[in-house]
This record gives sequence, structure tokens and C-alpha cells, in this order.
Amino acid sequence: MRKAIVLGVLLAASSAAHAKIDSLSTRDASSSKLDVQSPFEAQRQKILNDLAGGEKYVEINPHDANKVKEALSRMSGQLARGNGTVDGLSAEQRVTVLNDQELINAILTRAGEDSRLICKREKPVGTRRTITHCITVAERRRHRDEVQNEMDKNFRSPIIE
Repeated sequence: MRKAIVLGVLLAASSAAHAKIDSLSTRDASSSKLDVQSPFEAQRQKILNDLAGGEKYVEINPHDANKVKEALSRMSGQLARGNGTVDGLSAEQRVTVLNDQELINAILTRAGEDSRLICKREKPVGTRRTITHCITVAERRRHRDEVQNEMDKNFRSPIIE
């Protein structure tokens, strides 16, 4: 009987924790995405400010930033024809707007993930003092790739004595 009660409590706590994590991840993911059902101009301005600020999307490349700006401009033009809402658009225009929305969401999600800072506390050899070293996910990936390429290059080249 006790085991059944303890198991029930653990299962309830586990499902509550998973629900909280799911709601947090949904909220975090949706906060950086463009939603056509919300007021578009406010979202457009926020995205442009985030791109210009250089903090939220540090790792976005200029080509992708231009793609986002162009898609926002196209969406703004299409929504102006539909009285500012998606409901006022024809089916073809609605598809165009939603495709631009998906493009923007994909680029900004990837750039946001690449711009996330990862901090690591480490003790350099010979000292007890810990230091904190923070780099973005993209910087970490570039560093890993550079080291891997260097290792590959060293192992492929013949040893000359």
C-alpha cells in the first residue's frame, strides 16, 4: 500500500514537472517567433530593433538578416492590402505571408540558438582560482571545427624526418 502511494506521488510530481518544462519551452520558443495573429507592426519593429541591437541575434549573418528584413517588408506590404489582417487577404496572398512568417521564424530561431551564451567555470592548471569563460554556441562550434580540421591536417600530412 505504501509503495503504491509513494509511486503515485512520484508520478504526479514527475508529470507536473514535465508540464512546467513543456510550458516554459513553449513560451520561450514562441516569444522569439513572429505571430501573424498578433499586431504585426509592433512585432516587426521589435524584430528590427533586436536585429539592429546586436545582442539577441549576435550570431546572425548579414545575408540572413537581409532575408528577414526583406520578408518583413513583403509581409508588411501584403498585410496593408488586406486591411492589416490575414483574414482580409486572398488565399494566394495568405500563403505568401505565411511562407514569409515561416522563413522569419526559422532564421530567427536558429540565430537565437546560435547566439545563446554558454558559460563554463574552470580552474587553470597551477591555480585554485576559478574563472568563468563564456562563449556563444556558434563560437563553440567554430572552435571545435577549427580544432578538428587542424587535427585532420596533422594526421594526413606525411612525417618527414
